Amino acid sequence: MSTLAVVAHRATPTNTRLGAVLTPAQCLARLGPGDVAIGRLDVLRSLDGIEPGLWALDRLERAGVTVLNGRRALVNAHDKLATAVALSTSGVPHPRTRHVAPWEPLPVIDPPVVLKPRFGSWGSDVFLCTDEAELDRTLAEVATRDWFKATGAIAQELVPPTGFDVRIVVAGGRVAGAIRRVAAPGEWRTNVALGGRREPVRPSAAACEMALAAAQATGGALVGVDLLPAGPDAWVVLEVNGAVDFTARYELDGDVFAAVRAALAAEALATVAAEPAEAAV
Repeated sequence: MSTLAVVAHRATPTNTRLGAVLTPAQCLARLGPGDVAIGRLDVLRSLDGIEPGLWALDRLERAGVTVLNGRRALVNAHDKLATAVALSTSGVPHPRTRHVAPWEPLPVIDPPVVLKPRFGSWGSDVFLCTDEAELDRTLAEVATRDWFKATGAIAQELVPPTGFDVRIVVAGGRVAGAIRRVAAPGEWRTNVALGGRREPVRPSAAACEMALAAAQATGGALVGVDLLPAGPDAWVVLEVNGAVDFTARYELDGDVFAAVRAALAAEALATVAAEPAEAAV
């Protein structure tokens, strides 16, 4: 393996700790057989899709580059409707999800529900609707949003908030890091961007098992899996993040970035070793 490149548009602290950060176009110009590319394209800040470059991941694969977090994995993670389908198909617990869009009849939705962008992140434009009147007001409000006009929203059944969730970083089919996120006072969402704080955590075996199942269901080689508690050591997968950012505080047994890089290297080697067998089928 000569080069591990992070396919991304931004040199975030996480991206730079994982490898050489290259745009999709730069990857096409510089990478070839024997190199490894990890897709880290994120959700658009406009909340109406994924950053451009998925096409480049397909072209890299055809050029003989080993691609982790390819097109399918990123779409399954970033498109919350696709996430719901992938998890449901694999039997991974996930809140019941409905698509709400201006070009479709309004589905039957029984509050309380959470209404959020189909392509969302950072807790932006996420609304808790406790009754039908609140749901109607929220739908009228989001109807003016450009992201809603473009891709619609999703309505998810509410998992009763407990004030925290657990984010587990899965890399190459292994649990590489984790953090507990605690909501800010008066806030039900745990996003750090909304004032939530991070606390060290060692997730239980059940939580790790569910995070691994979610990563496998979506096809992600490097993802963050957000788990909500649903009972004594029972968990529900809320979201899968295909461009998860993490810090040194996520460590479990040493440097989390070293653990992720080692897991991705092993995954790349396993992928290369499996290719001749797959081609022969």
